[in-house]
Amino acid sequence: MTGRRIARKMKKVRLNSKVRKAFRGRSRGFTMVEVVIAMLLLGIIGVAVLTSLSYASTVLIITDRRATAESLAKTQMEYVKSWNYTSAPTNGVANYTKITDIPDGYTIGSINRDGDDVNYGGDDPIIAVPWDSGNNTAVKYDEGLQKITVIIKYYILRYDATIQKSIEVGRNYTLEDYKRNPNIF
Repeated sequence: MTGRRIARKMKKVRLNSKVRKAFRGRSRGFTMVEVVIAMLLLGIIGVAVLTSLSYASTVLIITDRRATAESLAKTQMEYVKSWNYTSAPTNGVANYTKITDIPDGYTIGSINRDGDDVNYGGDDPIIAVPWDSGNNTAVKYDEGLQKITVIIKYYILRYDATIQKSIEVGRNYTLEDYKRNPNIF
C-alpha cells in the first residue's frame, strides 16, 4: 500500500471512531445556545408553513365559491337559451324561468331595461331585453334579438384585522349573452 492509501484509511478509522463515540454518549453534545437557535429556526419555519397552509385553504374556499357561481350562471344561461323564443311586448321585456336547484348561499338575478339588478327572489324570472346589436342599446320593439344578463350573488368570509373578526363580503358573477329568434335570423 502506498502512503496515501494508508492515510485515507486512517482518516476513515478516526472518523468512524468519532461517530461511534457520539452514538455511545462519549461526545460533548450540543450547547444550550445551539439548541435555542435550532428551536428558534424550527419555530420560524413552522409558523411560515402554517401561515401558508391557512392562506392556501382560504384561497381554495374562495375559488370554489366563485367556480360554483360561474357554473350556476352558465347553467342558467343555457337553460334560458333552451326555451323557445318569447317576444317582448313594446317597451317591455321577455321573461324566462330560473333553474330550480340553486345551492344555499347563492341567488340568481338579471338586469332590467334600465340596467338595474333585479329578480333575486325565488320564482322571479330572468329578464331578456330586446336589443340592437348595431348601437349596443335596448330597443323599444323586439326585432328578434334579446340580451340576457345573469348575475349570481354569493358571499365569502374575509378576516378583517382591524376588528379582528371574519365578515361576509358580497360578490357577484355576471354572464351576458344573446338569444336570437330562429324565425327571423
